[in-house]
Amino acid sequence: VQLQASGGGLVQTGGSLRLSCAASGRTDSTFHFGWFRQAPGKEREFVSVISGSGGSTYYVPSVKGRFTISRDNAKSTVYLQMNSLKPEDTAVYYCAATSRSYSASIGMYDYWGQGTQVTVSS
Repeated sequence: VQLQASGGGLVQTGGSLRLSCAASGRTDSTFHFGWFRQAPGKEREFVSVISGSGGSTYYVPSVKGRFTISRDNAKSTVYLQMNSLKPEDTAVYYCAATSRSYSASIGMYDYWGQGTQVTVSS
């Protein structure tokens, strides 16, 4: 499984971005996908997860109501729509995949994309 994240950029506070994660290889509905982020000097943290069917989603409280995760299994692509962005959302965002468990735990994810930089200016 290979993952390619894209869509990052520089945006002002209150702006929006949509991240994409294109998957290749075996990425059927048995795979759950997550988004994580890592700010400078901080550990990588969970942002959101979507189940293999797309029927279940979960968000870290700091982004709930502002971010929306979705997936298009026909295109093997997962999205993260980010609205009302804040400076504290600035980080490198990574997509990840796992067939083991629908989880917010970094350790459960076996496949990782290369990351895409999101910078929110104040």
